[in-house]
Amino acid sequence: MSYSDALERQQFRHTYRKNRKMLSPLHQVEAATKILTTCLTSTTLPQVKTIACYIANDGEIDPQAIIDYCWQQGKCVLLPVLHPFSKGHLLFVNYLPNSPTHKNSYGIKEPIVTTQNICPLTNIELILTPLVAFDAKGNRLGMGGGYYDRTLAPLRRDSLPTQLIGLAHTCQQTDRLFTDSWDIPLNGIATPEQFFSVD
Repeated sequence: MSYSDALERQQFRHTYRKNRKMLSPLHQVEAATKILTTCLTSTTLPQVKTIACYIANDGEIDPQAIIDYCWQQGKCVLLPVLHPFSKGHLLFVNYLPNSPTHKNSYGIKEPIVTTQNICPLTNIELILTPLVAFDAKGNRLGMGGGYYDRTLAPLRRDSLPTQLIGLAHTCQQTDRLFTDSWDIPLNGIATPEQFFSVD
């Protein structure tokens, strides 16, 4: 990646992180409710049994309503945690209402990893990811750490059937994102107002 491309990405991150953090608390609550409806009507959420999600941070759209729905339906909910031994990677672990949690080095709440609660990537049917910005072609701009791209690389390498859907506020859409060879494209993006299918 050239210096100018890297600078463009940083400028995008600053702009779109600012956009989502400026949303009012009421807007965030309404968006969190509507994103569940979008996922129920436009993704495989109702059919799948094992779903990876996330805890909202830094103005990200809150998927707690999705998590609550999954718990009510008896689905297995997973959350990403920072890999304790493989720097720059994530693990996906089981998450229940009573799961013990702690804050990671980024200040994000995550379940405590045990030898019993880790779920292999190959067992996950649907992964709902946060993002900073997206375009209608399924390109995702993250926070810049590369955690999801490294962790999810086997999805593309091994042609796994796992669906990868980004969750975002409408204000996070952009016309075009610069992409690199290691970026993992999404199968779709769900916003409170609509669903962008990339397949």
